Amino acid sequence: MSKVATTVREVKLFIDGKYVESSTRSTFDVTNPATQELIARVHEATKEDVERACQAARRAFEGSWRMMPVSERSKRIRRMAEIMIERREELARLEALDVGKPYSVAYEKEIPRAAHNLKFFADFMEQQGGETYPMDEEYINYTRYEPVGVAALITPWNLPLMLTTWKLGPCLAAGNTAVIKPAEATPLTVSLLGEIAKEAGIPDGVVNVVQGFGKGSAGEYMTADPEVDLISFTGETTTGKAIMKMGADTLKRVSFELGGKAANIVFEDADLDKAIPVSIQAAFLNSGQVCLAGSRILVQRSIFDEFVRRFKQAAEALKVGDPQDEDTNMGPLVSKEHYEKVSSYLAIAAEEQSTLVTGGKRPHLAKHLQAGFYLEPTVYIQEDSKARICQEEIFGPVVTLIPFDTEEEALHIANDTPYGLNGVIWTENLKRAHRVSHKVRAGTIWVNCWFVRDLRAPFGGFKKSGIGREGGHHSLEFFTEAKNICLALS
Repeated sequence: MSKVATTVREVKLFIDGKYVESSTRSTFDVTNPATQELIARVHEATKEDVERACQAARRAFEGSWRMMPVSERSKRIRRMAEIMIERREELARLEALDVGKPYSVAYEKEIPRAAHNLKFFADFMEQQGGETYPMDEEYINYTRYEPVGVAALITPWNLPLMLTTWKLGPCLAAGNTAVIKPAEATPLTVSLLGEIAKEAGIPDGVVNVVQGFGKGSAGEYMTADPEVDLISFTGETTTGKAIMKMGADTLKRVSFELGGKAANIVFEDADLDKAIPVSIQAAFLNSGQVCLAGSRILVQRSIFDEFVRRFKQAAEALKVGDPQDEDTNMGPLVSKEHYEKVSSYLAIAAEEQSTLVTGGKRPHLAKHLQAGFYLEPTVYIQEDSKARICQEEIFGPVVTLIPFDTEEEALHIANDTPYGLNGVIWTENLKRAHRVSHKVRAGTIWVNCWFVRDLRAPFGGFKKSGIGREGGHHSLEFFTEAKNICLALS
């Protein structure tokens, strides 16, 4: 049974340092995807509420925050990270409750990583310098990197706290202020960022959190608000297109991390003792609800049968169950709507004459979980790489195994998709590792590993997988304006 009390929470808006109700007192319900129990009533921000949040962020930006010494700003951001670690148990339980992910994953990995995101960018900003360019001893030019203004941070439901702090860290470290909109399905942990910022000594109005939906709700109001200078969005590709259109009238700068359909390429010389467990993780972490999921597994035909046998065995060994149980490997899908979308691909797979290896149905679970949005780890074989299940982002625990014969064929299949967020390569041949990594059109390539993230390195996608890059100085470039100052020396 769940270890978290099922008390229904009231989630308010956090504007200008205070939790406030929606101006119309309109709310929407959030349920636990594992049980469908009601867990929260969430205040939906009106256009007026979003305007108040954006105006509060503007006042805070024009006030002390952007002019605060970097060392002092960084100190307060680091304190936010410390508070998150102090509240690690609470945050992990809430993340498991509304996302449906295993508590152990949230506690051991995601909450510490969320805190690290803040600390990293606080430290990184303190280490930054500027360029100087002397001109024949008559003039000297030097560069300052100054904050842009008010940032709209729109974050997804699969990794709510971690992906929000990934944006919030560089945003605040650079001296901007923020209006955050978490996904409507998973508001619980992100709703606490305002109070965490306040406790850390960050001035009122610097961090604001509004709740709501996209079109005709908080998301749309934020992207069109004239006070907002830049938008950072992680989510689905069609939503990114809509946001770009909404922000065009006011020339907002944008950074988008969008969908993916990664190729996980397993060559015949791969170490399967490493490749199979990591490929299982890449396929089924967070019930496959990860933009970086290795959902297209390309396996060289000479080892295909062995790979299928071992991968099937490993998938069937995963424990599907209550996210709050520490031995659960895979929880439910996040919502009824998403469950129905993912489940629709089971029929599509059958129509496309895909071969079902394992899964493809609801698991048998304890009575209190039977109403949850569960699906077994599902694996298909599909020879046709143009099939819909090989081309479309399913975003669930459904993967396809695609055989290939040659390196050239593997590259053609890997690149034959509108997405280009990431890829994975398994080989013990160093020359092949470099050669194939150079030819796969994706923003991140992992060789003999997956989901390893150095925050100094660029992250983002090719093609329809995004615009711009996050990480290290790439994040700071987005969240700053470069100013040149030319000084006469005589």
